[in-house]
Parts: sequence; structure tokens; C-alpha cells
Amino acid sequence: MTNEHNHNHGTEEITSINKAFIVGICLNLLFVIIEVIAGFRTNSLALFTDAGHNLTDVGSLLLSLFAFSLAKIKPNKSYTYGYKKTTILASLANAVVLLVAVGAILWETINRLGKPVEIQGSTVAIVAFAGIAVNSVSAFLFFKDKEKDLNIKGAYLHLLADALVSLGVVIGGIAIYYTKFYWIDPVLSIIIAIVILYSTWSLLKNSLRLSLDGVPENVDIQKVMDEVLNIKNVTDFHHLHVWAISTTQNALTGHLVVTDHLTNEEIMKIKGIIKHKLKHLNIQHITLETESEGNRCKEPGC
Repeated sequence: MTNEHNHNHGTEEITSINKAFIVGICLNLLFVIIEVIAGFRTNSLALFTDAGHNLTDVGSLLLSLFAFSLAKIKPNKSYTYGYKKTTILASLANAVVLLVAVGAILWETINRLGKPVEIQGSTVAIVAFAGIAVNSVSAFLFFKDKEKDLNIKGAYLHLLADALVSLGVVIGGIAIYYTKFYWIDPVLSIIIAIVILYSTWSLLKNSLRLSLDGVPENVDIQKVMDEVLNIKNVTDFHHLHVWAISTTQNALTGHLVVTDHLTNEEIMKIKGIIKHKLKHLNIQHITLETESEGNRCKEPGC
């Protein structure tokens, strides 16, 4: 009964996340179209820049949604963990795409700085104000689950940053309307690029670490060692490897040294205790090889 309840809860959670991605995609795609049209009509580089950024967000959300769908496919003989790793690859791809977008934005901005063009500040401010609403609503959709998954956290941070960027563009549009200082527009574009770069760096670093099977940030290796070594009849824990299967699931393998003359039942009980403790330390898949004090392994790393 409990397993069925957990399964249903997990399915409902995934469905809720999928809906959040779909609504976020639709809202941002609609806003991209509005920004592009307004950008053409006002000659605003800031609007074009923000539209390009929002378009990459749409692509990122689509990629994440696709990765989540693949992650639900069951393991097979060729992919024994299934396709869960696609969530990490999607996160890495999103970060790279955003960095490329930043480069394109800065290149165009530098060209525009020397030749400012006349801009309709009031229209820029109105469109950007709509962007605050769109991005705030989209970010709110991911707020509840942002700490559960790297892709969800990335989506939340980017959409929240977009809302703040739109606020900056509103202020810039009002300033242009009253002062006629058209150089404000490319300067705003540079600020947007810096905000994007700042919010993307952490995502790039974390997704690259997971792609290289580095220890996930939410796992403390020393704490794992301490928890295991504090268990009665455990004398050593080595040949330890921890990596991410997906953006939400981590795995561990290790060699467990126990005192001599323990029965199989006692060893199984120790393993059960360890697995229970490690699940509270963000490790879901645990494989342990046991050794006795008098029969330790001779492999490199032991």
C-alpha cells in the first residue's frame, strides 16, 4: 500500500513538473514574439537582446522537458540506468547555449555603442513591464521544486533573472523617454548580458561536474564516511565512488570492511543500516562489497 502511494505521489509530482514546463514554454514563446515585433518597431537592442535570451529559455525548457521524458524510460540491456543522465546533459547544453547567447549579445552591443539609434522609450518600458509579469509567473511555477532538481533550479533562476532584467529595461525605457539618451539602450544590453552570465556560471559548473561523474554538490563525502564508520562492527570503508545518475539521483559503490566472524545475517543487517543512513545523505543507489579484517582486497584503491 505504501509503495503504491509513493508511486502515485511520484507520478503526480512528475506530471506537475511537466505542466510547469509546458506553461512556462507557452508563456515565454508568446512573449518572445511580442518582444521581437516591438524591437523592430522601436529599434531597441535591449528588447532584441531580451527576446534572444527568452528564446534560449524556451529552448532550455523544451530540452529539459524532453530530458525528463527520456528519464522516465525504463532501463534496458544497453542502458542499464535508463536515460536518466540526459537530465544532466540537458543542463550542460542549456548552460552552453546561454553562454553563446551572451557572446552574441556583447558583440552586437559593442557595435551599437558607437552608433546609438533613436528608440521609442515608452514602448520599450511597456513591453518590458509585460516581461516582468510573464517571467515572474513562469518562475513561480518552478519555485516549489527548485531544490529537487538541477534543471528545475536552472529554469527557476533564469526566469527570475529575466524578471529582474525586464525591470531594468522598464527603468531604462522610462529614462530614454524623458532624457533622449539613446546610449542607455546598449548599456542596458551589456547589463543584461552580465546578469545572464552570472546566473549561468553556477549552472555550467554544476552540470559539468556531474557530466564528469564528479561528486554532486549535495553529497558530503566526509559525512558519508563518518556515518558508515560510526556503525558497530565496521572497521573501514574504502574504494569509495559517488556520482550522479541524473540531476536528482546519486549512486555510490564502496568496499566495506567488517570485523571477523560475523554471520551473513549480521552483515546484511549492517548493509541495511548503511543504506538507510545514506539515503538521508542524498544517495539513492548503493552497492557495497564486504570484506573481513582478515581478508581485505588487494586491488588498487584498497
